[in-house]
Amino acid sequence: MTKTQPTTEHHSNDKPLAGKIALVAGATRGAGRAIAVALGAAGATVYVTGRTTRTKVSEVGRAGETIEQTAELVTEAGGEGVAVPTDHLVPEEVRALVARIDEERSRLDVLVNSLWGGDHLLKFGVKMWDTDLEDGLRMLDLGIRSHAITSSCALPLLIRHPGALVVEMTDGTAEYNTTRFRENFYYDLAKTTPIRMAFALSEDLKDVGGTAVAVTPGFLRSEEMLDAFGVREDNWREGTEKDPHFAIAESPVYVGRAVAALAADPDRHRWNGQSLSSGQLAKVYGFTDTDGSRPDAWGYFIDVVHGGKQATVDDYR
Repeated sequence: MTKTQPTTEHHSNDKPLAGKIALVAGATRGAGRAIAVALGAAGATVYVTGRTTRTKVSEVGRAGETIEQTAELVTEAGGEGVAVPTDHLVPEEVRALVARIDEERSRLDVLVNSLWGGDHLLKFGVKMWDTDLEDGLRMLDLGIRSHAITSSCALPLLIRHPGALVVEMTDGTAEYNTTRFRENFYYDLAKTTPIRMAFALSEDLKDVGGTAVAVTPGFLRSEEMLDAFGVREDNWREGTEKDPHFAIAESPVYVGRAVAALAADPDRHRWNGQSLSSGQLAKVYGFTDTDGSRPDAWGYFIDVVHGGKQATVDDYR
């Protein structure tokens, strides 16, 4: 392909990421897709990767969501979406992806490690020694090793220009994950490690002008979660019949807006090394979920569900 020269940056309030290049690794569905779309809405060119395409389905087994769809949604939102099929556990594929971005754009400004795809292996409430070892190790590969491979391959391009941003996506804040067991040995490791990875990368990035953070959504109404509750986005509240705590759930758009706000913040280095949540960032940056609310799921779970505080879900929306 012909190299596309970086766009001359003329930022505006509605396109603060114009001229910026982002890679959302793991953008087939859920939080990754929503983040890619939000970055596109802010004007960025977004490379979206994953293993499910219109011609191939990953082990997750959800043929209805593809990286091509995500790229189209990015473009429809006002950015430029580029779909690149990539298995992030194969270093050669990730190196080829980064080489392509370098060839076509000459830069990378934002890396979002939203890689997972291990829910089909996950069984809560099962002891470590009763969990199939291969399934457990696969979860660690999907949730940890894939992140390390991607950062290792992408950071040399990312740090070429000052202001690089690395976002490690996970499930749970540092406060929550370091004080509560996530109900499965391997899941606990897979979702707590990215928080430490962001902290470690923040140290490496300090002297090159970069920032690394961990970001978590709250109770995410991903496509898989909606299916599990037997609801759709337009009637999601019916899911509270199965679990009353589902009332605190948030759409993927919410965490997408959180990451886009971070990427557009010229003072984002103040967050370097920290664990952040969509609800926390909404209070700082002023964005809302699609219904106009600002759910703080982790505050709700810490205070009310586990802490016994007398409060309602509405107090945390």
